[in-house]
Amino acid sequence: MRKKEKVKLVLDTLETVYGSPKVMLNYTTTFELLIAVILSAQCTDVRVNIVTEKMFKVVNTPEGFANMALEDIEKHIGSVTFFKNKAKNIKKCSQQILEKHNGQVPMNMDNLIELAGVGRKTANVVMGDILKKPEGIVVDTHVKRLSNRIGFVKNANPIIIERELMEIVEEKNWFRYPNLLINHGRARCMARKPDCINCEIKEYCNYGKKQNKK
Repeated sequence: MRKKEKVKLVLDTLETVYGSPKVMLNYTTTFELLIAVILSAQCTDVRVNIVTEKMFKVVNTPEGFANMALEDIEKHIGSVTFFKNKAKNIKKCSQQILEKHNGQVPMNMDNLIELAGVGRKTANVVMGDILKKPEGIVVDTHVKRLSNRIGFVKNANPIIIERELMEIVEEKNWFRYPNLLINHGRARCMARKPDCINCEIKEYCNYGKKQNKK
């Protein structure tokens, strides 16, 4: 079976299990999503949602964060990983949005990655959820692990993985692919002790086939 065909079968199967893909972060505006994604780096979505639920009631605009003392931002996000660095990025990012983009989050890759704390992955998450048109495929730890296990790629470098995935995943599925794999990575295909026996896509997965033969 060609990889492109396998991708389609895997995605269609996973969508029957998890429904239409969506970002697990809670937000009401594009700016809130951007801040939540910045906070989510090396931190769980559950933790980020706990933090933003309280914080966004106090401050949730570029103006608000730009004018807030750094120490106060740190207090709001103190329970997330690397909160001091993220606080600096949030403040600077907010200032950049005000100064360069009239207070609006830009919706293209070049402008997004110029913002403090925003890399290609963050930009693709934001554009993917807002526009449903990312300019690439988000490769987090789940996507990296599952893409290798299933057999779509054989590499540990996220940049190379993204490039290879973009060759076999249709552009219309660049948002769908990572979000469905992330859901499956959390529910079934964990880093340790993956539930291969009950896995819904085991017939398409190289790793699962080997485990089920044991």
